[in-house]
Amino acid sequence: MKTEKVIDYIVNWLNAYCDGSGMRGFVVGVSGGIDSAVTSTLCAKTGKPVTALNMHIYPNPAHMDLAQGHIRWLADRFPHVTGRTIDLTASFQAMEKNLPPEIQDPLTLANTRSRLRMLTLYAFAGHHRLLVAGTGNKVEDFGVGFFTKYGDGGVDISPIADLMKSEVYEVARHLGIIDGILRAKPTDGLFDDSRSDEDQIGASYDELEWAMRFEAGSKDASDLNGRQKEVLAIYRAFHRNNRHKMDPIPTAVIPEDVKTG
Repeated sequence: MKTEKVIDYIVNWLNAYCDGSGMRGFVVGVSGGIDSAVTSTLCAKTGKPVTALNMHIYPNPAHMDLAQGHIRWLADRFPHVTGRTIDLTASFQAMEKNLPPEIQDPLTLANTRSRLRMLTLYAFAGHHRLLVAGTGNKVEDFGVGFFTKYGDGGVDISPIADLMKSEVYEVARHLGIIDGILRAKPTDGLFDDSRSDEDQIGASYDELEWAMRFEAGSKDASDLNGRQKEVLAIYRAFHRNNRHKMDPIPTAVIPEDVKTG
């Protein structure tokens, strides 16, 4: 990949889209992960105002430190970046208090955390006339659908959604993203424990990239080894089950004769 050209292309695309939308700049949720670090830096390189939000719920100190470290790094290099830390724990506790106990399973509550972050991003976006920049990569957004519908999937634009995870790392190294983020295990940070994305999915991003490319190719599975078959099954199951996130919302198109007849 010609990394510098890719970076220039995305930055120019962000500038053109923002200018065409009539908005002032961008707001990005910074989690301490590689995707949000790259996205926020690309937005900052446009020269437009950027608000980088570190939103935490029952904060994990390691994630907090990485997010804060990246925001400091970003603000030192780009004077038009504003960093904010928002504690959403009390808001989440109110949801826990008011939701019926029978629906408070770990996954439901994890998705609720993600949606609270989305609400916060759009509060800042609406007030300051900013675009919410999504942080999903190609594997997450179009491969396994590993995001929360109307949570981290609720965005205005997706600057890195055509980059595989490995390509996001290439861009990150070229941008000089801090070493702690480059070395951190990818995680959505939506659970109280330290589970990684790989723990949840059952396959690494390198393996998922292989499966995604395999599906786009010849699909001749005769020479696959045992682990490749297992990864392919994982990929296909996630892709099938999460189609509702990746496809446009189904619309009931009513025939004219039904309306008028």
